[in-house]
Amino acid sequence: MRDAVGNSHGPPEGGHGHSGRLALRSPAADPGERRLVKEGCSMDLEGLVTIITGGASGLGDATARRFAQGGARVVIADLHDEAGQAIATEIGGAFVRTDVTDEAQVKQLVDRAVELHGRLDCMINNAGVLGATGGVGAISGADWSRTLAILLDSVFFGMKHASNAIKAGGRGGSILSTTSVGGIAALAPHAYTTAKHGVVGLTRSVASELAGHRIRVNAVAPGQVATALTVAAYGGAEAMRDFARARSPMGLVVEPEDIAGAFAYLAGPAGRTITGQVLTVDAGLVDCRLPEAYYLNDRLGSAAAESSAPQSAFGDERD
Repeated sequence: MRDAVGNSHGPPEGGHGHSGRLALRSPAADPGERRLVKEGCSMDLEGLVTIITGGASGLGDATARRFAQGGARVVIADLHDEAGQAIATEIGGAFVRTDVTDEAQVKQLVDRAVELHGRLDCMINNAGVLGATGGVGAISGADWSRTLAILLDSVFFGMKHASNAIKAGGRGGSILSTTSVGGIAALAPHAYTTAKHGVVGLTRSVASELAGHRIRVNAVAPGQVATALTVAAYGGAEAMRDFARARSPMGLVVEPEDIAGAFAYLAGPAGRTITGQVLTVDAGLVDCRLPEAYYLNDRLGSAAAESSAPQSAFGDERD
């Protein structure tokens, strides 16, 4: 089983940091392509007590910085003590070493955030790995279980204990989780795809339960994000970016800051009526698969009008 790092939470090229760490952070983007969210940061998250798991690298790192820039009180949870503590010190937050597969440690994390700040407003379940890879006939039961423990069980633990803490505060709040385009379509290894679909289902069902408490429960589904992991997987930043642009109908590479901005939107005032939703941030990877020329082809409409039989957009007759 491969423990991938970088918090990219995308299809097979992605991954996210539960164990292991590359020193390289998010690769530099081309000039003009990467517009940091901080340019538009106001104090939109002022005072928001927020836990971010997997906060020592990749998406978690970018999200911790974005929330701190917005005025949030950030508690970073990770297994990487040195990196996690360094980021926490830099942004004026706190670090709690946490194995998110251990429910007792997740509860201790939530309790510590409440102890530090008097309440909890927002929980971001972000830690993870790429996990078990290979064909369905070759994956070991142990690797399968370990992958689901990190990617799905941890989200359940986070939702469970965060919901109790937020309800106790009586102010409402937000629980956010990182799923993936692999949680929407079959774009990742089997165990990863299964777990990320599970995150989507859990998000929707828990949102229904907690709506009356004004606790909003949502998820963000990143596409292929530019992180240290994806750069390493493709042998360099240029190769990774070329591949990502080629797959994106928009010709863009998704940056960690794009995902951090999505979390900030959902956690902030602008997202106050949004719950039970999955916000896909993938530069069109999943849904925008047909080229513009397809829609501008007048022959499609003419052929449909001339035929008395129902036709699909592809021109084949249907019963």
